[in-house]
Amino acid sequence: MKQTCEIGCECERIEQMIRHTLWSSGAKGFVVGISGGVDSALAAVLCARAVGGERVLGIALPSPVTPDADLRDGKDLCAAFEIPFQTIPIEPMLSAFAGMEGFENNPYLSGNLMARIRMTTLYYHANRLHYLVCGTSNRSEYMLGYSTKYGDSAADIQPILHCYKTRVYALAKEVGVPTPIIEKPPSAGLWPGQSDEEEIGFTYAAIDRALTSLEANNWTASNAQEELILGKVQASMHKRMSPPNLLGIP
Repeated sequence: MKQTCEIGCECERIEQMIRHTLWSSGAKGFVVGISGGVDSALAAVLCARAVGGERVLGIALPSPVTPDADLRDGKDLCAAFEIPFQTIPIEPMLSAFAGMEGFENNPYLSGNLMARIRMTTLYYHANRLHYLVCGTSNRSEYMLGYSTKYGDSAADIQPILHCYKTRVYALAKEVGVPTPIIEKPPSAGLWPGQSDEEEIGFTYAAIDRALTSLEANNWTASNAQEELILGKVQASMHKRMSPPNLLGIP
C-alpha cells in the first residue's frame, strides 16, 4: 500500500510540473511522439491526465521497419485516453535524404537521421498549433547517452527524465498504460528485431542497479559491470551538456 501511494504521489508531482509548464509558457497543449513503447505511452498519458487528452496530440512517425503492432498499440493507447492521434510516415523524408550527395546508408547514420526527422516533424506541428513538444526520455538512457542529440533527446519538457526505466514501468502500471505496451521488449525500432537491451549490452534492471550504486558512491565503481556502465556515462557526457561557449552556460 505504501509503495502504491508513493507512486501515485509521484504521478501527481509530474502532472503538476506539466500543468505549470503549459500555463507559464502560454502554449495551448502538447505534441508527443507515439512510438508504441512504454516511455512515450507514459509521457502521453501523464500529459492527458494533467491537461486533458484534447490538449495533447499524439503523432506516430513510422519508418519502413516499424512493426504494425507498434502503430496499433499507439493508436489504441491514444483512443483509450482520448488523445487525438495522427500517423505521419517518415519514408518520404528518408528517401529525400537518400538522394543527397554523399549519403551513406548504415544503421548508425540512418538511426540518428530517423530520430532527427521525427523531432523536426514534431516541432513543425507544435509550431503550427502553438503547442510544446513533450519529450519521452528516461533517466537510464539519458545517463548512458542512449539517444540522438537534437533527435529524441530534444524537447520543451521532459516529464520522466528523472525516472529510471524500472521506475517508468511502475508508473506506467499506475496510470493504466495497456499491458501489451508494458510487456513489449524495449526497442528503438531502428531495424527489424532491434532490441535496446541487446544493443546497450545490459538489461535495464542491471543498468538501473549499477547507476543507483554509482550515484550513491560518488561515481566510483565497485565491480566490473559498474565499470562498464560508468564508461558509457563518461563517454556520453557531451550529450548532457550545452555546446561549448563563452557565455558561461554549463
